[in-house]
Amino acid sequence: MHLVNANVHVLAAGWAGIDANELKTVVAAFIVGIVVGITGMGGGALMTPALIFLGVGNASAVVTADLTSSAVSQATGATVHYRQGSPHLRLAMWLIIGSVPMAFLGPRLLAWLAPGDNVNELLKVCIGFALLFAATTYAIRLYVQLQQTAAGKRPVVADPVVRPVPTLLVGMLGGLLVGITSVGAGSVIMIAMLILYPTLGAVRLVGTTLVQAVPLVITAAVSNILTHGLDLRIAIPLVIGAMPGTFLGSKVAPKVPVSLVRRGIVVVLTISGLTLLDDSSWNPLNHGTDQTHPLVIALLAVGLVTLLPLVWGLLRRRVGLPMFGKAAAVRAHDRPANVDARP
Repeated sequence: MHLVNANVHVLAAGWAGIDANELKTVVAAFIVGIVVGITGMGGGALMTPALIFLGVGNASAVVTADLTSSAVSQATGATVHYRQGSPHLRLAMWLIIGSVPMAFLGPRLLAWLAPGDNVNELLKVCIGFALLFAATTYAIRLYVQLQQTAAGKRPVVADPVVRPVPTLLVGMLGGLLVGITSVGAGSVIMIAMLILYPTLGAVRLVGTTLVQAVPLVITAAVSNILTHGLDLRIAIPLVIGAMPGTFLGSKVAPKVPVSLVRRGIVVVLTISGLTLLDDSSWNPLNHGTDQTHPLVIALLAVGLVTLLPLVWGLLRRRVGLPMFGKAAAVRAHDRPANVDARP
């Protein structure tokens, strides 16, 4: 009892002296948690660049803290889905076999390629490209959902035939991405599984992805801690902010136009990736200098925001829907629970 009281006093004293970076981390984690709760998207693709832009720590410290925080939340979500019997355990097994070794290898490979302080510059480059990759896969996912909506129903849900080799390769790619950048567990792997196994039900797809993500994220977190160390002044505020944010997001999700939020995420991921690349040592426009190009990034952002509704409208018309307005309603008995059918 005395030990518990002592720990409470230590924590209280620590948080009494909370600094600006910790407060920014809590707020950012809360906001990202809301988006994750609304869209079901993995938070690493949003949280990692947000913390880097806020300047709460260098890239390696942010990635390690984000993975440590994600390990807690992923375990909770996977437990719920496992109790519901939704994961496809054989698919999860092949993903785990591929992803876990690569997740452990990723940080070591990065440290070998860029020893010392150079690792943070290389990490910015890796995260920038990972965000652009995540934006692409997320856009593909939205288009697949649009096609399903236009068809008036979800695909026939059936137990798929497991394809070990491509599933293993997906796990290896996802594991390497997550181990190095913390991006990919909830975006890249899920869309790859959606393409490989289109008859896998939505609930089972989410459950399978969450179950394989637990050992993946834990392994990536441990490897990053061993390689870079862990900054608790980033990790603890992340957990404190993300949990209530995710809970609130899941509660307000039915009242929010999820389709607009999801398309906004594509823009945010793209601009975040380009900004990190512009700020990193990799930049073909810099010619070896430290110059950045905020005006170019701003113009690209304006262009994306302006053109995306038009492009999306043309895609809607291509699948037989009106260019603008609400998509055709999906019959209730054709749509699994907790799956949004309004791209």
